[in-house]
Amino acid sequence: MIIKKSTFKLKMSKIALVVLSGFILSACNETKQVETNKDKSLVSPVKSSLKNADDLPHYLNRNIQDEVFYFVMPDRFYNGDTENDQGSKTDKISSGGLDKTDHGMYHGGDIQGLQAKLPYLKGMGISAIWLTPIMRNQAMQGDSSGYHGYWILDFNEIDPHLGSNDDLKNFIDAAHKENIKVFFDIITNHTADVIKYVECHGEDGLQYLMKENDGCVYKSLAQVAAGDTYQPIIPQGQENIKSPAWLNDKKYYHNQGDTTYTGENSIYGDFSGLDDIDTNSPEVLEGMTEIFKNVISEFKPDGFRIDTVKHVNMEFWAEFSPALVNHAKEIGIPEFFMFGEVYSGDSKELSSFTTEGKMQSVLDFSMQFALQDTLIKQQGTHKLAELFERDHYYNDSDSNANQLLNFTGNHDMGRFAGMLKSSNFNYREKEMIERTLLAHAMVYFMRGVPIVYYGDEQGFVGDGGDKGSRQDMMPSMVDTYNDDDLLANAQTTAADNFDTNHLFYQTFSKYADVFYQYPALRFGQQETLYAQDKPGIFAISRTVKDGAQMVVVFNTAKTVQSIELDITLSDSQKVYPVSEPDEWVSKSLSVPALSFAIYQVK
Repeated sequence: MIIKKSTFKLKMSKIALVVLSGFILSACNETKQVETNKDKSLVSPVKSSLKNADDLPHYLNRNIQDEVFYFVMPDRFYNGDTENDQGSKTDKISSGGLDKTDHGMYHGGDIQGLQAKLPYLKGMGISAIWLTPIMRNQAMQGDSSGYHGYWILDFNEIDPHLGSNDDLKNFIDAAHKENIKVFFDIITNHTADVIKYVECHGEDGLQYLMKENDGCVYKSLAQVAAGDTYQPIIPQGQENIKSPAWLNDKKYYHNQGDTTYTGENSIYGDFSGLDDIDTNSPEVLEGMTEIFKNVISEFKPDGFRIDTVKHVNMEFWAEFSPALVNHAKEIGIPEFFMFGEVYSGDSKELSSFTTEGKMQSVLDFSMQFALQDTLIKQQGTHKLAELFERDHYYNDSDSNANQLLNFTGNHDMGRFAGMLKSSNFNYREKEMIERTLLAHAMVYFMRGVPIVYYGDEQGFVGDGGDKGSRQDMMPSMVDTYNDDDLLANAQTTAADNFDTNHLFYQTFSKYADVFYQYPALRFGQQETLYAQDKPGIFAISRTVKDGAQMVVVFNTAKTVQSIELDITLSDSQKVYPVSEPDEWVSKSLSVPALSFAIYQVK
């Protein structure tokens, strides 16, 4: 039900009204103080009484909808062992690439650093850690390094810049002891750029003969069928650098030139020269399935995020995904869970991979785009209603929209705060803080599983996507990172940024506490109760099978909005923020600007 007006009535005999204050931890006067002097003393330490991973079911038996994720790039987090900063000491192709002043090089963070910071993550209410790819990479390609993990050479061992296989096992064991899950980021679409084409790179594969910026122009399926193909070549000395060994055979790759990310070449073309694996081949399907069965058996992760899903043929996923989940169950990981990256705002396209492709879930890019529309571009809250009207696309025997992974920004598109900064609205810091907190509240309390992108809890902003959004949590030496004005923070990325007193860290801790306390906020069926064609109120209910209900009311407007309800304070219990007084006049509730609140009907 969508009612496009500034006030509304809801029949709520059993509904728990949730109105979450947008700037949760402080009143407006504190926000103004943060803007002017960013005094960290304004925020009291997180109370130990807040619920965290200790209060959840055992990690092995925990449903994905119970999780709060932290998405982290290990190289940019914390350096636990400086001895591995230069990578391999024996394998040249996986060594070097360290330059802490360059945002495209290795900076020294590693798995040991993640393990050292487990208490920091647990204190924020994190229950699951998702790592960018950690398998052994080609250290250098062109003028950049493989710090991000997406240029894999060896699927059998961890990249030596990040530690050893034993270090990874120790980290996972340590996380599990804290009842925290660990998810790997995996790739089946491509490997590192090793294969070259004679027509583009010469007979030795070491030249670059194509016109500047043209790359190796894609050869269509029709061209290939007609005999118009590239001649693939592997430069001398690199014939056996991939593992397992079958990955060194050129016949297991498409070899059709560079993709433009659209049409058929989005499946058959190379990503900026990265070797595009022929996932149409039954032998490749068998080989990739075996690779990741072995990864599960050796390291015992709790699930996978799968990279570049839409660039692999659907038939591959329909076989690959169930095979891995079943294997995990067979070896004692009953809740093993996989979600894919499908970079699309089309819910119908996204859902095709969870239904036809038999993948358990995907990252909800369509929700991220709706957050941009409503909180950055100041469009109406009907944008959110339109998004959720399409949730039925995800319904099948083993998945639904509650299992989608929600996020505000990431390492590719950039941070939500950075999007606010670069928008045409010239937001001041106070409003950027409020809108960032409200966006994260929507990620936590709307249907789906919340993800925090590392550094967001410290007010990181960034200069855009890709390298511009991959700052260091440890003290940084990158000038373009250190010139950022962090939100609610007096220091820069040049300092250590693990401040447990930071406004955002504490707010996210409290979000997690509420999220864990109320099953309806994790498992409740969502229904839109109110939306409008301009900034303002967006209200949803969350209902579980036993009848327990909650209603979440958000205000995206810059002014107070009022809603008229068929309940009173005596009919309900306030859930959050308990420190804020209720603004009730008879049955009319005033919702402050850029805020939200939570009630539970008794």
